[in-house]
Amino acid sequence: MAESLAARIAALDWHALHRSLEEDGFAPLPPLLSAEECRELRDGYEVDELFRATIDMARYRFGEGRYRYYRQPLPETIRELRESFYSELAGTANLWRERLGQEPIYPPVLSEFLAECHASGQSRPTPLLLKYEAGGYNCLHQDLYGELAFPFQVVFVLSERERDYTGGEFLLVEQRPRAQSRGRALTLEQGAGLIFPTNHRPVKGTRGYYRTRVKHGVSTVTAGTRYSLGILFHDAT
Repeated sequence: MAESLAARIAALDWHALHRSLEEDGFAPLPPLLSAEECRELRDGYEVDELFRATIDMARYRFGEGRYRYYRQPLPETIRELRESFYSELAGTANLWRERLGQEPIYPPVLSEFLAECHASGQSRPTPLLLKYEAGGYNCLHQDLYGELAFPFQVVFVLSERERDYTGGEFLLVEQRPRAQSRGRALTLEQGAGLIFPTNHRPVKGTRGYYRTRVKHGVSTVTAGTRYSLGILFHDAT
């Protein structure tokens, strides 16, 4: 029997992942989803009953491509990813707030945080499946859907680079105060993922920690089709 997703996530080297978040502001994940799990998620893109909304990026000048927001009840794979990663990241989320002079507000389990989102009028689920074909891209942006937002999100690439698609690097840009922005282009293998900031991160300076805003996007897919899965932890208004 295949090891559960929750067990795979718990077995990750979380000491190294938290160190990467501390030093770089993001943390690459090894392949966590099997090729079969990636295929099942990709195939689900065509199942309308799984989704509450479909967004054509070109219509809103977000880029070129489409993404679909899952509806409740979330598929088991999505639910397990969301709950397990939240539990591992909640402590670091509170630490980041404290370093920026804010009170810790994130409870240890996702259900409690979602109850707070729902009490604030944020009740629409935000995990999403994205599809880019040749020429597709995603402009730099942030996924903020209301007053409450969790400071991390996770993305998984579901297609095999160089076989299913080329191009399509994941982009992170830090908008540093009183300095030019710094960008990174990251390539992810099929089933692998990345933990990265939703809004901003604390960076240590000579006078303590300061806030650096982070945006993310996807560079142009030059050939083929690229699917990815976005796991966000706050719900939307």
